[in-house]
Amino acid sequence: MRFERLPVLKLQIPNNIFEQMLVQARAEAPVEACGILAGADGKAQKLYKMTNAEASTEHFMMKPEEQFRVVKEIRKAGLEMLAIYHSHPASGARPSAEDMRMALTPGVVYLIISLLNNQPMVKGFIIEDGNVSEVPVEILEK
Repeated sequence: MRFERLPVLKLQIPNNIFEQMLVQARAEAPVEACGILAGADGKAQKLYKMTNAEASTEHFMMKPEEQFRVVKEIRKAGLEMLAIYHSHPASGARPSAEDMRMALTPGVVYLIISLLNNQPMVKGFIIEDGNVSEVPVEILEK
């Protein structure tokens, strides 16, 4: 029997975590920054910055050893992986063909932070079996 998690229907991100993602995305540009958000009930509680092993300006690949360590930490903390995020330093906040092909983790939100024209924008998506649906993302002020 395979356990299927229900997808997050809305992702809430506290402003301080969102700001950390933006700082990382800007610091690593033009390389795509990446990481994982963990929490419960659709609300992010912890950010895990990851290394883009490809150091690419067009796609990201997390280092497997980092990803394995983070998944263990999330489980130990009693949280769940809510989102995998990455930045698009020079394109919009929409999944690329590569993003859709590499979306292999079911039940998580794929969060894209666009830095296009120095106007940060974040959008979330559920990507499964080639199907993409947008998930509302709310940045919480407090």
